[in-house]
Amino acid sequence: MITKRIIPCLDVKDGRVVKGVNFAGLSDVSSPVELAKRYSDGGADELVFYDITASAEGRKLFTDILCETARSVFIPLTVGGGIRTTADFERVLACGADKVSVNSGAIADPSLIGKAAKLYGDQCVVLSVDIKRVDGVFRVFAKGGRENTGMEAIEWIRRCVADGAGEVVVNSIDTDGVKGGFDLEMLDAVCDAVSVPVIASGGAGCIDDFLTLFHTLPKVDAGLAASIFHFGEVDIRDLKTRMAQDGIPARL
Repeated sequence: MITKRIIPCLDVKDGRVVKGVNFAGLSDVSSPVELAKRYSDGGADELVFYDITASAEGRKLFTDILCETARSVFIPLTVGGGIRTTADFERVLACGADKVSVNSGAIADPSLIGKAAKLYGDQCVVLSVDIKRVDGVFRVFAKGGRENTGMEAIEWIRRCVADGAGEVVVNSIDTDGVKGGFDLEMLDAVCDAVSVPVIASGGAGCIDDFLTLFHTLPKVDAGLAASIFHFGEVDIRDLKTRMAQDGIPARL
């Protein structure tokens, strides 16, 4: 049976890990290099590194801190932020990333996913989607959740997967940082729409939230979280032990 992955997320701004609520009110947490090493040694299955202001600021992702972070981990590393061209994919992969996450860049140029998938393989291309309910409709947001694209999220995800995205990270802006549990309704809609791995992001507040996620939506492949891991509210090894005890396959 395929194990469910637990993935800490490093939201990086100006070379430091930050965390907010509903994509706003960012506060400083730690060094990405120190945190990455802690998670690599502490049982995380993968790690996500987002340069969260690169797209909004129209610049390339910071590569020096990324290279240092990549050197400190021995688990798969997904990197995103400011990815607008296949050259950006190349640059990030050369820094040590295993997979590249694209969001605003694909919205600006929908052909990017197909071109990158042909060059590097579907398994390398991760579609990250920031979604918020607007008048009861799941809408795609760009530039770190700042800009409503007006696009309906499920159709956008279907299109990108058809073009070659090998994995989808569903970032619920409505539940981000609130610690009230994952957005099960949103995730269920995405899982029904695609057959590639789906990663749940936004809302984890305790171990039980992960158990509820995997029991309620067995199609979800992974749970991603930030602050509960950063601040020691949930220990990854404790979480995975509880998962295994609860009948949820986990890599211990």
